[in-house]
Amino acid sequence: MHTTDATNRLEALIHDVPDFPKPGVVYKDFSPMLADPGALALAVELMANPYRGKGVNLVIGAESRGFIFGTAIAQALSAGFVPIRKPGKLPRAVHGVDYALEYGTDRLEMHQDALPKGAKVLLVDDLLATGGTMRASCELVSKASVQIVGITVLIELGFLGGAAKLSEFAPVHSVIQY
Repeated sequence: MHTTDATNRLEALIHDVPDFPKPGVVYKDFSPMLADPGALALAVELMANPYRGKGVNLVIGAESRGFIFGTAIAQALSAGFVPIRKPGKLPRAVHGVDYALEYGTDRLEMHQDALPKGAKVLLVDDLLATGGTMRASCELVSKASVQIVGITVLIELGFLGGAAKLSEFAPVHSVIQY
């Protein structure tokens, strides 16, 4: 399947939900794509393929939608998975980062011992908008002595400029751009 045909297939399963979670925001609901086994497999492959043969040891995904694709991509790349969680969800000592969202503020945490020195890591999320969540994830990961191989997302809202805020960490690969 040609890449354009593949992305068109996935885009057909993504629905716009206006004014969610707040007025003026158009939410990209990809849950119909998740319910389609072929589309889900295709999305995972398109997100993982640029990183095959790059020596990725660990895939990192932020709570909660980063878990959906992160674990599947980790399996596809024969890598492990490390979760980045919201406050109070991890039982051992954590590093944390506070950050601004397009509609508020939040905090992310990761176990201090989650990333072995020298690991090659890939950061994953479902959607890149303003870049706040992914930038916070990159800052958190950067507290360890690891190499960020890349950042992969299913959907990028390019008009919000999130990728530019991540250029100091790694290039962004997005399957679908709006």
